[in-house]
Amino acid sequence: MQIKNAIVLITGAASGIGAALAGRFLAEGAAGLVLGDVQSAPLMALARHFNGLPGGDRVLAQTCDVTHESDIQALVAAAVARFGHIDLVCSNAGLIRDGGEEAPDADWQLNWDIHVMAHVWMARAVIPLMRERGSGHLMITASAAGLLTSLPSSSYAVTKHASIALAETLAIRHADAGIGVSVLCPQAVDTPMVRNRAHVPGASSAIDDVASTDSLCDCVIDALQGKQFLVLPHPQVRDYFRRKADDYDRWLGGMRKLDRKLRRGE
Repeated sequence: MQIKNAIVLITGAASGIGAALAGRFLAEGAAGLVLGDVQSAPLMALARHFNGLPGGDRVLAQTCDVTHESDIQALVAAAVARFGHIDLVCSNAGLIRDGGEEAPDADWQLNWDIHVMAHVWMARAVIPLMRERGSGHLMITASAAGLLTSLPSSSYAVTKHASIALAETLAIRHADAGIGVSVLCPQAVDTPMVRNRAHVPGASSAIDDVASTDSLCDCVIDALQGKQFLVLPHPQVRDYFRRKADDYDRWLGGMRKLDRKLRRGE
């Protein structure tokens, strides 16, 4: 799809990947942006900044906690009320909590709600509207951890796997109605969340290069124009994924070695 003249809705838009995408979409000529985030103050400041640019007043911002389906429904309703329709939805909100199976249930539930149910609720809200128009695109932000794994956080890896599975089913079920679906699977990107975790053993920023938000946005634009399902700002992830599929046991053995090395602090 083309961003020029499109109406775009983004969750998790106050900072990081969401804010970078918002800025790029405006630069690409989006006709309107609807931004949602639970962080109200930085979200509103970002919207004021965008609306102050030449050709401004194209941005609507609304506080949205994606762990509540009603907030997602309200954000979609606000978008339709302001702009009439939505061409592209970037269901992007995310977080990470370290720990394995022993992590508190509250951490597991929070990851599940944000990384899985928020996408389910967004799909429920926007896909009927897109089917009615016969067009639209939904991009879910997952992670390379959803294709591979995350050593520091089981809850992150598990729920990112699930978000990719959801994107797959949506892509299969709704393509004939003219609806595109993509899943964004980056490794570490230069965002506050990644910078705040640079000290964590096993964090992807300690293993491969940290991508800039500009390079991520370039990748997203190319993927949307090319109607690609899998969006990989780090091309090496495709090779890692292939190696995993080719020999799962060998891949697990390699990951065990990496885990032991990281635990020793090497």
